[in-house]
Amino acid sequence: MKRISSLLIGIVLVPFFLIHLNAQQDGTKYRSEYQYHIKRTTAAIKIDGELTEAVWQEAQKATNFFYITPIADKQVEKEDQTEVMMTYDDRNIYVAAVCYGTSPYLVTSLKRDGNDFWDGDNFMVSFDPGNERTTGFGFATNSAGVQYDNQISGNLGTRSGGGNSGGFNTAWNNKWQCETKRYDTYYVIEIAIPFKSLRYGSSKVWGVQLNRGNTYSNSFQAWTPVPLQFFGPDLGYNASLVWDEVPKNSKSNIALIPYTLASTFKDIAADAPAENNIDVGVDAKIALTSSLNLDVTINPDFSQVDVDRQVTNLTTVNLRFPEQRIFFVENSDIFSDFGIPPMRPFFSRKMGLRDDGSSIPISYGARITGNLTKDTRIGLMNLQTKSANIEPGNNYSALAINHRVFGRSVVKGFFHNRIGHLEGNYDADDFTRNMGLEFDYQSKDGYDRFAAAYGVSFSDGVKNNNKYYHGIAQFGNENFRYYVNVSGIGKNYSDEMGFIQQLNQYDAVEDKIIKIGYDHLFSNLSYTIYAKNNKINTHRFSIINVGDWERETNQNFNYAIRGSYNIAFANTSRLSTSIGRSYRRLLFPFTFTENPLPAEKYNWNSFEVAYQSDIRKVFNYTVGGSIGGFYSGERKNINAEINYRRQPWGNFGLAFEANELTFDESIGNSTLLLIGPRLEFSFNRDLFWTTFLQYNTQRDNFNINSRFQWRFQPLSDLFLVYTDNYAIEQWGPKNRSLVLKLNYWLNI
Repeated sequence: MKRISSLLIGIVLVPFFLIHLNAQQDGTKYRSEYQYHIKRTTAAIKIDGELTEAVWQEAQKATNFFYITPIADKQVEKEDQTEVMMTYDDRNIYVAAVCYGTSPYLVTSLKRDGNDFWDGDNFMVSFDPGNERTTGFGFATNSAGVQYDNQISGNLGTRSGGGNSGGFNTAWNNKWQCETKRYDTYYVIEIAIPFKSLRYGSSKVWGVQLNRGNTYSNSFQAWTPVPLQFFGPDLGYNASLVWDEVPKNSKSNIALIPYTLASTFKDIAADAPAENNIDVGVDAKIALTSSLNLDVTINPDFSQVDVDRQVTNLTTVNLRFPEQRIFFVENSDIFSDFGIPPMRPFFSRKMGLRDDGSSIPISYGARITGNLTKDTRIGLMNLQTKSANIEPGNNYSALAINHRVFGRSVVKGFFHNRIGHLEGNYDADDFTRNMGLEFDYQSKDGYDRFAAAYGVSFSDGVKNNNKYYHGIAQFGNENFRYYVNVSGIGKNYSDEMGFIQQLNQYDAVEDKIIKIGYDHLFSNLSYTIYAKNNKINTHRFSIINVGDWERETNQNFNYAIRGSYNIAFANTSRLSTSIGRSYRRLLFPFTFTENPLPAEKYNWNSFEVAYQSDIRKVFNYTVGGSIGGFYSGERKNINAEINYRRQPWGNFGLAFEANELTFDESIGNSTLLLIGPRLEFSFNRDLFWTTFLQYNTQRDNFNINSRFQWRFQPLSDLFLVYTDNYAIEQWGPKNRSLVLKLNYWLNI
């Protein structure tokens, strides 16, 4: 019965909501309606935020911005407008912006690419050099000149829910300059972006977008009238950047990033002697063509990467943490955007990282990514991990090709290969190979999406139950949004280079993993009301429906339906509530307490509420909780995150979560605590000290991670990283390490 109701929600309602769709505007029209004609300059430009050079008075001015939020299709008030000018020479694109508004301007941190950058006042210019609407580059800053850059894909999704796969690659970094000046009624930004930092072909017309965040009016703005359900840098609503001549390609575009480090590691729990190490390695970025890049790494080290933020996991599956390692990030969407969020055929964290987050040494890696033609993107990667003790090394290869059709749609194909490597030899019997095809249709206005995919994997002795498929439908208008996906996977499909959430089931009694084949359905129906008053921005109602069916028995083992209501206030605060019904049929015994739950059927209801305060305030917080059933027992949850900002040099936070699980005497009870203080000091834009403390009773671990960073040159850093781990239940130290690392970014 549950499967029938899921299919009804996922399929039968589709025609009903189709009749509500209005004819949507095509964002491509902005290419001709909004054009910035950029002209070469021979004058020297000093990046100081002063705009004293004559070229800025002569350049075309892009102004008359539009609101995206909290309302849309309305020009920004005159006192909050933005004026943008651009020019270029042989080396750089120069962008100047005058951002009008009332001081003081909110600066959340002085740290580059900070997680809360978009909570403050900011400005961003983004380019789509191929004018493809599938990939772009964004360069943002704020009134203090803090840099934020990212790579943008054509699948940003919508604000009103459904199918968003990310779209922002915030780990992408490159060299560029910016400086600012602040005044009472405006601030000035001056930016220089080297052509070497971009990948572009021979087009005389690029896509461009200009965005502004203004905390005083709690608004986000764009030069073109982007519909309010889309994000500002959505590549489908760009203007045109028209060059007076085709930009010349850089003769040499090579970046070398060597590093050296000294480290010491002590496994205290094992009473092992300290391991002291001195190591060197190098990363390189080489432009093979103006739009095709080669990344090479030899003996990489990622000790300076942010530690994973721990969470309490009350599901029966592993959680997916984001990739942050430098080598894997540029053009990562070419490899990773296959599949749906709980089923990704490619997940780069499977290479060089264990499930617990500890690293596996990598000997080398090489990646070629970028555009072969205007419509065809390619990714080719090979990586070798080292063998350690009885753990063999592995060689990983991946090929991905994306070809654009029908404007914003993509035909994709991939091939993955993993082969074991031990004592200098490959093991011909230890291999897995995956291949697949996917067609992802997106309408030119970005509202509608339909996709279908099919894949297969091969390993020694496997001939059946090794297929994968999925289908996606998404459509709507500015109020209605509907997203549904159906997918399935055989129990012999290999996920050794991917992330398949339900494929590996854990048996807590036998302490082993059992693979299953299953089919999956997810749907999200939402309706958003855009309030026209001074206190409320939106009301959103949504229904989410999830179901999983085991293939061997053709029975449902996971079903949930949840209705929610969210209200967004004009002062940036939010309130959300939800109520839901869950059904689980445990396939194997699973434990949340000392004794496992038996493999039986369970039903329960739950209620959740959460409130987020005004994020513009110096002191802000999020608090929430839930109550209801949990398998055969009950669960009470409370969570909170408190933040205090001392602009602009300090950010101090405390995350707290408590879960009380109550079962009968045969199962037992459990109280799980997760406490995470965070301290960030930004002494200036180049000197930082960050400390995370994570007390997690579920993992029986108290972790200290403290990192000092000195950016002595652009993208060149000195790191000092201290890590300490303690057991909680039987209090005592587990291990600790200290790393001193120096890396230098050298452009050739």
